[in-house]
Amino acid sequence: MTTKQLIVSSFARFTELKNAKNVSFGKSLVYLLCLSILMALPISYQIFQVLDTIKSDGQKIASEIPDFTIHDGQIDSTTNEGFIYQTDSIIFTFDPEGKRTPEDISSDLIGNFLSVGLLKDKLVLALPNSGTTSALLNNNQFELEYTNSALKNLTGDSLRSTLSEATIPFWIKALVFLISIYPSFLNLIITLLMANFAAYVYARLRLAKVTFLDCLKTMIYAISLPTVIATVLMIFLPAFDTTAFIAFAGIFIFAQAVKGWPKMQLPKQ
Repeated sequence: MTTKQLIVSSFARFTELKNAKNVSFGKSLVYLLCLSILMALPISYQIFQVLDTIKSDGQKIASEIPDFTIHDGQIDSTTNEGFIYQTDSIIFTFDPEGKRTPEDISSDLIGNFLSVGLLKDKLVLALPNSGTTSALLNNNQFELEYTNSALKNLTGDSLRSTLSEATIPFWIKALVFLISIYPSFLNLIITLLMANFAAYVYARLRLAKVTFLDCLKTMIYAISLPTVIATVLMIFLPAFDTTAFIAFAGIFIFAQAVKGWPKMQLPKQ
């Protein structure tokens, strides 16, 4: 049976998955990667929504930013009055008086995705202190002095213009999608290994003549339909427990394939 036929069978003719153990592990792994790419779609979609919200909120903040320039590495504002502006995704601090610290900017992060502070002598950007942030960026707070070449010519007018005209470039969206594949693939691998352990025990109890690897290759195709269903549900129910659903549904489909495997002969008494 070809890989294409196996994929078709994984959505309708579950008993035909008995042939999956004869497929090379390399092809099965490539197919698992394809399923991971599919699961990355709703994750990417959710991130795109967050980015669109940040862009929209940034445009709201732009209208509140007063005129200012940078002199000798410090903000020089015409009003010299600070303020804090909060949206659904951003907490923005403008503090030309030097009343707040970078630690204050980080402590503002309660339910928001970004905390940004234009302090007297530096720009501070704080992100939620999550495991993903720590793994990818090694830090959740960034500080840039106004003496930095990228900021020394910053003005209120240029910042308002930048925020008002901001768009999300295509390469950012492509990068987000590629990064989203990693957690999807990792989640499927972990789910697959847990489910396959139970599947292997079940197959041995039924006296099937198969190895752990045979069961693993079969489980990869057995989780096809559950993965597609879980992907659709993730769009409407982001908190849906995809791991448990894919594991249990995959084991049920795997059980149909076991019926077609040859059995070991018990020694006669």
